[in-house]
Amino acid sequence: MVAFKKMNGLGNEILYVDLRGSTLRFTAPQAAALAQEANTAFDQMMVVHDARTPGTDGFVRIYNADGSDAGACGNGMRCVVFVEAEATGRDTFSFETVAGVLKAKAFDAERIAVAMGRPRFEWQAIPLAEEFRDTRRIELQIGPIDDPVLHSPSVVNVGNPHAVFWVDDVEAYDLSRFGPLLENHPIFPDRANISLAAVQSPTLVNVRTWERGAGLTRACGSAACAVTVCGARLRLLERTCEVRLPGGALKMQWRENDEIIMQGPATLEYDGMLAL
Repeated sequence: MVAFKKMNGLGNEILYVDLRGSTLRFTAPQAAALAQEANTAFDQMMVVHDARTPGTDGFVRIYNADGSDAGACGNGMRCVVFVEAEATGRDTFSFETVAGVLKAKAFDAERIAVAMGRPRFEWQAIPLAEEFRDTRRIELQIGPIDDPVLHSPSVVNVGNPHAVFWVDDVEAYDLSRFGPLLENHPIFPDRANISLAAVQSPTLVNVRTWERGAGLTRACGSAACAVTVCGARLRLLERTCEVRLPGGALKMQWRENDEIIMQGPATLEYDGMLAL
């Protein structure tokens, strides 16, 4: 039996499992099956393994609901940090993912800050299937050529590939319809997270996201990172802003050293046991 914690970060459903000290590993089919169970349903599952890099608190493997791997999950990392802070009484941590080492600080349950790394804007690093020298906006659209429904997204890799479509109203589009088409568009060889972003002011933006491998979500931390940096590049947003998601708001900062800082809450829903 393996203990788990069902958590959420602004409604982003997270399953937390600590396998440090264990040789157990989840397979992609096992993860996908857990996501379909009512008691363990998740958008992302955060599995903490023994540290690979000296000085870090552990290596976190991130699974999407379809069993695929994710490089980053900001809401999930806040949940990991919440558990670690409760268990140790410490307030500063560093965890490694496939996207790199992420540092974090827990002020309280409502204010957990995670340094999400540095964005990659090169077309090869996102990755895209063809060259675009300027990834602030690329040629991609849904709908008729002369009257597209969505077009010209900003693209970036913030641990995961992201495409951000700038719109006037994030509720005016059927993202459940367009999301799967765009996630799996041939321009994205590794698929992509698809966000709609509506700028309200230079320091406030509304966002909805279709998550790669998970679908519609109430919150996506890496999407908040993507919107922040892409908005700043286009001079639509300041480098410090608030990103409002269906599940709540995140405070975001893209520092001058290129590092992205996310701050928001984490919530424990209940504990349980897995039979593996």
